[in-house]
Amino acid sequence: MQSLNIRESLERAIRIYQERPQAGQRKTAPATATLVEGLQCQITGPHGEEVITDMSPELGGGGAGSHPGWLLRASIASCTATAIAMRAALLGIQLKTVEVTVESHSDIRRVLGMGDSIPGGMLSLRKHVKIGGEGATAVQLRELVEWADANCPVCCTMRHPPTPSLEIEVI
Repeated sequence: MQSLNIRESLERAIRIYQERPQAGQRKTAPATATLVEGLQCQITGPHGEEVITDMSPELGGGGAGSHPGWLLRASIASCTATAIAMRAALLGIQLKTVEVTVESHSDIRRVLGMGDSIPGGMLSLRKHVKIGGEGATAVQLRELVEWADANCPVCCTMRHPPTPSLEIEVI
């Protein structure tokens, strides 16, 4: 899709949500993970989306797919890149390069049952963005990346997590 088409689509969406703010809030499509074999899961969505996850052989998995933590980093990276592209289209900035890399420092011991006092999961995240564009200054490109970082939905969710609920159905 060309930048102009993206801009037109976004401007149309903005007009709709300005007229009907409630239309901007909706229930999102579910993701369902089914344990397939060993530690391998098949994640499916309602529109045929499919992802396979698995743990590394060192942790008892078969290495048949990416592990869930990598998918979280991939989600942060792709959401940030998408937000950059959307904002650039609205501002009329022609992007040449956008590359977002997300790294983390993690502690796996908690999921291994080695103690509740061990902080679980990712302890830190580092996002690195390479960006280049035509007709935009370095300041404008930096502001574009900072705006995307502050406004992409995945990053916002990480900063202000929703209150989770848990339902258990024993069959």
